[in-house]
Amino acid sequence: MSIFRLRGVHLNHCKNTAKSAPKRISVPKTVIIPMSMHIGAPARPCVKVGEDVKVGQLIGETAQGLSSPIYSGVSGKVKKIDEIILSNGTHVQTVIIESDGLQTVSESVVPPVVTNREEFLDAIGKSGIVGLGGAGFPTLVKLAADVSKIDTIVINGAECEPYITSDTRTMIDDAELVAEGIEMLMKYLEVKRTVIGIEKNKPECILSMQKATSGIDGVQVKPLPAIFPQGGEKVLVYHSVGRVIEEGKLPVDCGVIVINCTTVACIARYMHTGMPLVEKCITVDGSAIAEPQNIIVPIGTSAMDVANACGGFREPPRKIMYGGPMMGIALPDMSSPVIKQTNAILFFGRKEATPPKVTPCIKCGRCTNSCPFGLSPTEISKAYKAGDGATLEKLKVNLCMECGCCSYVCPAKRNIVQRNKLAKTMLRNYQNSKKGEAK
Repeated sequence: MSIFRLRGVHLNHCKNTAKSAPKRISVPKTVIIPMSMHIGAPARPCVKVGEDVKVGQLIGETAQGLSSPIYSGVSGKVKKIDEIILSNGTHVQTVIIESDGLQTVSESVVPPVVTNREEFLDAIGKSGIVGLGGAGFPTLVKLAADVSKIDTIVINGAECEPYITSDTRTMIDDAELVAEGIEMLMKYLEVKRTVIGIEKNKPECILSMQKATSGIDGVQVKPLPAIFPQGGEKVLVYHSVGRVIEEGKLPVDCGVIVINCTTVACIARYMHTGMPLVEKCITVDGSAIAEPQNIIVPIGTSAMDVANACGGFREPPRKIMYGGPMMGIALPDMSSPVIKQTNAILFFGRKEATPPKVTPCIKCGRCTNSCPFGLSPTEISKAYKAGDGATLEKLKVNLCMECGCCSYVCPAKRNIVQRNKLAKTMLRNYQNSKKGEAK
């Protein structure tokens, strides 16, 4: 893997809402809460239709292994247990709750008692906290790693996607919570060094985190180049601490745990209040929305309720996305709910949503030059078309993080990321077939 020079793309940051302190919206009439908002096995509904629920009440029990519990962000009555299709195309059970507007808090919401690592991890597991930077990896599983292998914690404050500013607001408005969360992690994981990576285009965040962590030994705030995809795990670790995460390996394999700044703040808040993860601060922006801003919403709030809370539309939205324009996922419809990993919903009008005309590849090499790992999308495309799994393996297509830099710089406007995704699936099938032959 080659990332020994700065690769990526310089984007128009479009951080229009960076000065917008988040506002809590009115409680929606109905929330749709999926039982799968994390990497791993879906949770199992533990409430019944017609049952009264309160804020912070468990509604989805943790499945075995890699999973995370799910709680209600509203008080009211369970209207339906149904199945929906998420934006990634998977079918998942959901608990639909009709709010009573009272926001009555469950008696089960009490701050955990934590005096050692085991109690700390137990509390994290019960909190329902997952990686809030987008991946949704259960935080308990990440923090339960063998601490003897870890010497550094990297806090991801890069927020490199255009438009999104929810992490920015965390680092400004909740800097003390981030600092408290870092102290807890360092104490209970027995790690003496933390590096907070923040892009240089966020000077207010850099100053805020420097001030909040000034009294904590071993914590460094590191300004990073404002180049996309700075927040990608492998890229962030390399630019923050100079270590390379090899293909097929995790950060822990090079002595590092990476955790999003908002996730850290959420840990500290849970330890203070006992309120599990039931709401999210999200950025709402895009050319079609009337009032771009940051808002706090219960998990399960529909995209339509989000839009209505932001003044409705300037023009009919032609594309709606979870996340940023580079790596975000299009929503199938306006009923799609905010989930744990949602950090933004973008509403784009006709101009931004109209795809450009695709023309033949001119072999310019810009895609390779911009790739954070120096991959060769043109060669990957040839191997994919030829059905050549062995060559795809040699070309390291699995290193592709689907960041979109190649598509962004392509003068022919080719769908390079989509082709790489298909190539990764082809490689997986090829590798599985080899394993079958070996048996």
